[in-house]
Amino acid sequence: MSNTRLRFAPAPTGSLHLGSARTALFNWLAARRLGGELILRIEDTNAELSKPELIDNIYRSLDWLQIEFDGEPVRQSERTDLYNDAVEQWLSDDLVRGNVSFENEHIEDFVVRRADGTATFFTANAVDDFDLGITHVVRGEDLINVTPKVLMLRRALGASDGPEFAHLPLIVNEQRKKLSKRRDDVALESYRERGVLAPAMINYLALLGWGPPDDIEVRPIEEIISLFELTDVNPSSAMFDLKKLEAINAEYIRAMSPEDFSHALAPWLKQESWGATVGVEELTKVAPLIQERTKVLSEGPGQLDFFFLTAPEFDE
Repeated sequence: MSNTRLRFAPAPTGSLHLGSARTALFNWLAARRLGGELILRIEDTNAELSKPELIDNIYRSLDWLQIEFDGEPVRQSERTDLYNDAVEQWLSDDLVRGNVSFENEHIEDFVVRRADGTATFFTANAVDDFDLGITHVVRGEDLINVTPKVLMLRRALGASDGPEFAHLPLIVNEQRKKLSKRRDDVALESYRERGVLAPAMINYLALLGWGPPDDIEVRPIEEIISLFELTDVNPSSAMFDLKKLEAINAEYIRAMSPEDFSHALAPWLKQESWGATVGVEELTKVAPLIQERTKVLSEGPGQLDFFFLTAPEFDE
């Protein structure tokens, strides 16, 4: 194991976003490619927005994607003393003249501690990356503008250098607009509920800003890890294409054995009136007849009505 350390640092302010899921995946791919570690850090310093059910959603979504982390998750809400010590250190700058302040023409003054005593994003981010020995920061390009401020705070903590930064391109919709939860379906869980398979979602997310050198897009995760390089990520915006996701998902479905397909389909059958009466063995017999036409698992029950739906009774 090398000294390389990366972190995925989601804020629990809503369901895990597709963009956040892509960031988690790229961090994981880079960590495994470099032989390093990946830390999960929950940025929950804002108590008003950070709710337990949202943190559970993060854990559940990452577990579904099978993204593995090293060590226990780090919760910023449990590290307030560390941030307070850092702020006090910054406030005590000059040993001869005491507290010294001056104007900075290029970087505006920014808050490092809220009125209620809690650390701001800048403070917690700089302190944690420094304290945890993070060597690579892989995150969305919307955070490029905070990088100079975080680096200033790191230096004030005594850091002689900064981590390697890799700012991933934004994910946009078909209108080339940034994915928005107000306008687009961006929650990772909604695609799981539609019947997208986890390996297919991982495969597709890997293609949002990166592509294999041999142009073979559908492939096992082990091969993606072996080919992935952060320097190969395209800085241009990546378009989320639902049809392409479904096409990739369909390939994964066709590659499943009839028995595995039947087990995967079982949760969707429970929603049908006849679903409880059909076992995996019965389903496996007819599975090959619908596998070829199934793009997402939620389509399965409608295609199976012909085989299992009880014939309606008619009054004479």
